[in-house]
Amino acid sequence: MGLHPKGFDLSLNRIRRLLKVLGNPHLQLPPVIHVAGTNGKGSVTAFCRALLEAQGLSVHVHTSPHLVHWHERYRIGSKGGHGQLVDDADFADALRRVAEANGGQQITVFEILTAVTFLLFSEKPADVAIIEVGLGGRFDATNVIEKPAVSVIMPISLDHQPYLGDRVELIAAEKAGIMKHGLPVVIGHQEYESAREVLVTTAERLGCPHVVYGQDFSAHEEFGRLVYQDEFGLMDLSLPRLPGRHQFANAAAAIRAVKAAGFPMTEAIAEKAMTSVEWPGRLQRMTEGRLMAHAPEGAEIWVDGGHNPGAGEVIAEAMAGFEERQSRPLYLVTGMINTKDPVGYFRAFADIAQHVYTVPIRGTDAAIDPVVLAHAAFDAGLVASPVSTVAEALEEIREQVDSALPAPRILIGGSLYLVGNVLADNGTPPK
Repeated sequence: MGLHPKGFDLSLNRIRRLLKVLGNPHLQLPPVIHVAGTNGKGSVTAFCRALLEAQGLSVHVHTSPHLVHWHERYRIGSKGGHGQLVDDADFADALRRVAEANGGQQITVFEILTAVTFLLFSEKPADVAIIEVGLGGRFDATNVIEKPAVSVIMPISLDHQPYLGDRVELIAAEKAGIMKHGLPVVIGHQEYESAREVLVTTAERLGCPHVVYGQDFSAHEEFGRLVYQDEFGLMDLSLPRLPGRHQFANAAAAIRAVKAAGFPMTEAIAEKAMTSVEWPGRLQRMTEGRLMAHAPEGAEIWVDGGHNPGAGEVIAEAMAGFEERQSRPLYLVTGMINTKDPVGYFRAFADIAQHVYTVPIRGTDAAIDPVVLAHAAFDAGLVASPVSTVAEALEEIREQVDSALPAPRILIGGSLYLVGNVLADNGTPPK
């Protein structure tokens, strides 16, 4: 970070130059599932990994950003379907070789880290690699992949407007840039018809065999089960281990993507994946750790890194769903960075949250001051108070709640940076 302080600078020229010096490792990968989208791409990546590992396949996985430790971005596959986060020594060695190959030339941190992805994944054998786009698609550093087994485009909404455009159809056009001529495309659930139209039109123009959620495949809950349907038939599955109704569509996109990539899919494989899938920091229940001592007795605590209005809506829906099953007052502990739309995020919680505590975030210069963030929550119709730490927020909630009422439900979120802070402070980083 000290060597390459530049932020986003979307281009493929620098990464191509660097990869050429490294011997073009991106052309020596196992079959690639390439995933883009504003929301849901991390979840669909987790589902794809679970579906493939349920078959005993070795699966490399690249995700971003990390929550606590840099090496979380790289999961190295192994036979038997139990991949591990990259060893620190292997990561450090790959990073050193990439830096030497770059020779001090201008480049971004993400481009360096993407080159590390290709180096690690090309040198360690695996059956498949799942590679998540960092930002956008067309000019994202991962988009040097020439022949993905399948490209997956997840829900598109407004985010990173200075880089991708201020209308969903412009953002959709950038995400569609990962589609490759004649190769399969899976289009996940799209809230905006204009985004879906851009994606379908692009796939048709490029001659890509494509399927669309809600048209060619779908999933819904029925009698406490997940029913998946596509042109090949139905599957009756357990509800996904990842909570929230939005995960039904994410699971469906993953099942269809794994099929489109040419890998086997049976009901038994899908069933195993639904019950084993994991994705830290996304509606993750905190049940132990150092921070729990500051919370009210019996409190239900969730952390989630969703940070834009689209994410706010699905998280709020999930919280409302929990409320239906077990009534608890909802409190928010929120930190956000200044490239986001805090009022749009908070608005989703206006009718269900009792109080918002806004907190600072470590590790980024872009954090919104808690006082400013509290005003944004107020503008969205919420009662809000700035505090100095998450622990202080939990203590404030403990003092505020009525012990005669059900223990509260607490959602800590608004930024993946904040989730990383919380998991580090709690002593429960991703494994």
